[in-house]
Amino acid sequence: MSLQLDLLRHGETTGGNGFRGSTDDQLTEHGQTQMQQALADFGGWDLVISSPLQRCQAFAEQFAEARGLPLRIEADLRELHFGDWEGRNAAEILFEDEQALGQFWNDPYGFTPPAAEPVREFANRVMTTVGRLSSELAGQRVLVITHGGVMRLLLARARGLPEAHLLQVEVPHASLKGLSCVAGEFSEVAPCRLS
Repeated sequence: MSLQLDLLRHGETTGGNGFRGSTDDQLTEHGQTQMQQALADFGGWDLVISSPLQRCQAFAEQFAEARGLPLRIEADLRELHFGDWEGRNAAEILFEDEQALGQFWNDPYGFTPPAAEPVREFANRVMTTVGRLSSELAGQRVLVITHGGVMRLLLARARGLPEAHLLQVEVPHASLKGLSCVAGEFSEVAPCRLS
């Protein structure tokens, strides 16, 4: 039996663009609206799962309550920790260390920003969690409110992309993508629409 995961990235945050990672920003009012609009025509979920960071969890709590759905917080679906790059944007890092930023963009699994979580460790914690959920929740439809990095990783796996192409997967704020998970294999599917 498959598990359908509908993945929603959080909306715009008070911290702006850049490497937000573990920085616990809140949503802006616009970010909240982006997420509400993204989900307006969708439903049929059995459960809402959220990252513990408030840009995801605060919305997830409100949404689950409004739809009468159970909510679960999964700590390992939080964003990649960017170490010394936390809270900074690419332009700032480019000015200070163009080579390091280029290495990260071109080989995210092979280059780790200073004091950051290695992408391979991030990938292992996310994939371990999704594997567990896939076994535990087989046959269900689940809305997962999470981050760009988590979604890029899962979409890259579903698309069969090489590791070097991870950061080429585009996931704008409040993007909604569907995945079917069967025995550790992923395929992209349409998110669950309201009937």
